Amino acid sequence: MYILGIETSCDETAAAVVIDGKTIASNIVASQIDLHAQYGGVFPEMASRAHVEAISPVVEEALRDAGIGYEHVDAIAVTRGPGLVGSLLVGVNYAKGLALATGKPLLGINHLEGHVYSLWLTQPFREILFPVVVLIVSGGHSELLLMTGHGQYQRLGGTLDDAAGEAFDKVGRILGLPFPGGPNIERAASLGNARAYNFPRAKRDDSYDFSFSGLKTAVLRESTVPSSAAARRGERGTDRTPKLRTDISVNDVAASFQSALVEILVEKATRAAKAYQATEVLMAGGVSANSLLRQMMRSASELPVRYPPLNLCTDNAAMIAAAGYFRYNAGLRDDLSLDVAAMWPLTSASYDR
Repeated sequence: MYILGIETSCDETAAAVVIDGKTIASNIVASQIDLHAQYGGVFPEMASRAHVEAISPVVEEALRDAGIGYEHVDAIAVTRGPGLVGSLLVGVNYAKGLALATGKPLLGINHLEGHVYSLWLTQPFREILFPVVVLIVSGGHSELLLMTGHGQYQRLGGTLDDAAGEAFDKVGRILGLPFPGGPNIERAASLGNARAYNFPRAKRDDSYDFSFSGLKTAVLRESTVPSSAAARRGERGTDRTPKLRTDISVNDVAASFQSALVEILVEKATRAAKAYQATEVLMAGGVSANSLLRQMMRSASELPVRYPPLNLCTDNAAMIAAAGYFRYNAGLRDDLSLDVAAMWPLTSASYDR
């Protein structure tokens, strides 16, 4: 069964063909990182326009690389949400046009569910036995879920403010590191001392929720010149861009920040896995590429830990096609009234709609 996947939830224009939910026939991603790097983050309006320009060539390339035409496609899966409204609209409207023109079934996919199903694309594939605890950590999301079957999710907790990846990006800007923050902070941290600064471990309580805004603020206060003092010295731009102190080690701050954030993720995920008698801990999303997170999760967990290959951690369409395969087999279909959902929590209800 060939599923064509389309992903445009943020700043990656992606299309892929996946066979039987587990084998990638093609996986094309047009990245906008260089476009948004000058702003230190994703500029939504520019992202939407870039999607419009890229989507048709990307989809055609995905089909060409897979060696198939539209007549071979069994269904079209597209990210419906959550994400940036303008970006989502480009993908959903394009997929609806394809469905109308080809007569193929249409499947609206939750972006978070796509990240979950990136784990089904690891090769060689080893069967996943439920229940499992899933930690989704990316630029826009930090969610801890109990997955008891295909499409069956219980949200255990999530971030109350900044997502983990968002915290990486913001701290990266504070430290003057290039966008995106995650890989650049990890690179700096590899040269630093993680014990140099004692940053807070927020929400260290009995819940499964996370909070990273306080950690980000602690880094800001430790690393920058207070705006009032900077202003008295006549330094420009201090109201919006705090000036980095000259007596701090960027590498040490990066290492200490990364350690504080990762420690809480690991602590809560492993505790949830034990409490709910999970068979494995699954990690997905862009931050799951972080080597310290992988290492600490493996060390702390009494259960097997599974995460995607690096190329499937960030946004891609193969994961959307994989999720689409399981929805299709469950008998789910969407019609041409399908609309985007910028805020769309991943629950069993969203699967059963």
